[in-house]
Formats: sequence, C-alpha cells, structure tokens
Amino acid sequence: MTLAAHPAMPYAAAMSSRPTALILTAAGINCDHELVEAFELAGAEAVPVHLTRLIREPDMIDDFDLIGLPGGFSYGDAIAAGRILATMLNGHIIDHLRAAIDRGVPMIAPCNGFQIAVQAGLLPGPWTDAPARTEAALLENDGGRFVDRWVRVEYPQSRCVWTQGLQSAGAAAMLPIAHGEGRFHASDETMRQLEDDGRIAVRYAVDDDPNGSRGRVAGICDHTGLVFGLMPHPERYVSWKQHPMWTRLDEQRGDTPGLQMFHAAVAHVQTAGVTAP
Repeated sequence: MTLAAHPAMPYAAAMSSRPTALILTAAGINCDHELVEAFELAGAEAVPVHLTRLIREPDMIDDFDLIGLPGGFSYGDAIAAGRILATMLNGHIIDHLRAAIDRGVPMIAPCNGFQIAVQAGLLPGPWTDAPARTEAALLENDGGRFVDRWVRVEYPQSRCVWTQGLQSAGAAAMLPIAHGEGRFHASDETMRQLEDDGRIAVRYAVDDDPNGSRGRVAGICDHTGLVFGLMPHPERYVSWKQHPMWTRLDEQRGDTPGLQMFHAAVAHVQTAGVTAP
C-alpha cells in the first residue's frame, strides 16, 4: 500500500515503509499511549487521532494498516461502559472501519475497546447492512466490583491473527486486567458459533476467572480473525519487568506474550498485505 502523507501523520511515518497504526482517542480514553508504545515496539508507526477529527475526515482511515481501539473510560462510561463512543462510531465512521477490515486491516480492542467493539457491532460479527444486533455483551463483574489485577490466561487454537503461537503454560501466561464490566455473555447459539468457528482467542484459567464470564471467555475475534477484542490489557505487558513476578520468572526470553500479539499483527500485515482502498 502506498502511504499518502497526511496532516495527522508525522513526516517520518509517512516516509517510512513500516506499517502504520491508527490509535483512536476520545474523551476518557487513557490507554492510548500504551497502545502506541506496543505498536511501535512491534515495528509499526503509531498515530493517535481524536474521534472528532476522524468524524470530520473519515477517509483518513484508508491511510492505515492497523487500528487500535484503546481502553479507558470513554465519555465516563456514562449509560454503560463504551456505549456513547460506540454510538458515535455507528453514527459517523462505522462504514469506514468495516471497509478497513474488509481490505485486511487488523484491529485490536482491549478492555473499553472490547466493550465499544461489541456495542458497535464489530464483534462478534459478521455484520450485515441491517442495524447492529447485540449478539454478545460485557456485563457487570460477578460481585459487582471493579477488578484490577493480573490473571492467568489460556490461548485456545483459534483463527485470531493476534494470538497465533502464544503459549498457555507457565507463569508468563498472565495478563493484567482493570474493569468493572467485563463479564462476557452471549446466547447459546452465539457461544456455539464462536466455539465451532475457532473465534474464542483467550480464556481465563479454570481457577482464575475474575468476572464470571461465560465459558471463561476473555477475548474473541471476528470471522476474519482480524478484529480482536479482549478484556485484559496486552499493551501493559510489553516488557518482562511489567510482570508482577518478573524477578522470579524463568521464561524471560524473547518477547512478552503481550508484545507477541502486536508482533503477530504487524507480521500479518507485512506478509499478507493490506488491499489499497
């Protein structure tokens, strides 16, 4: 894909052959810097762009090879977590986001981003021309409390491009969480479809489900494997020293599991390519 220099894109990024990542920001988002760092450590050029600018210039989305919907408390999580931002996406730029996915752009949506992607109809998917149907939801945690800690996770075999090759064993197979509405729920039919299609990308460990999610689901992908939503924060685990037990870890070789996800997406773009709009 030929990158066009854009006012929101630094000159170095526009002139680079590295894949470019769009980081959507808005009021209340507070994990955009971590997402920028994760993408750049993985070899991409990350560019934060505020939602108000994307609404004015939605064609900007065509200039990017990867997309990140960061975590936080978008618009104060008023009404419900992610509801307002999801409504704004649906009202203004959802067609451009869908077009990006259709041309092969991987998208990651951690925590509040997952809540937004589900309510905007990007997950579980696939979407249709009809209004978005809610096929899944992120409900209030069992116990009704905000949970902020590290949890053990597993990576079942799936079609998700972000989790390919990740190992489920060992103390390194942990991710940080910080949410109050992260309990994954879906109908029997949707759960069956997610299982059969290999779209459950991350599960909480059997004895470490922090919120009561159905099927211990921590993250899912869409039918393409490109759109990846999860309640944990892989962007907060890009250095071994971020692990709560890093001084006792034997697995400190290569990239952390969090950084491996971003490397996998960047490698996918570099090998499979992204179709020009």
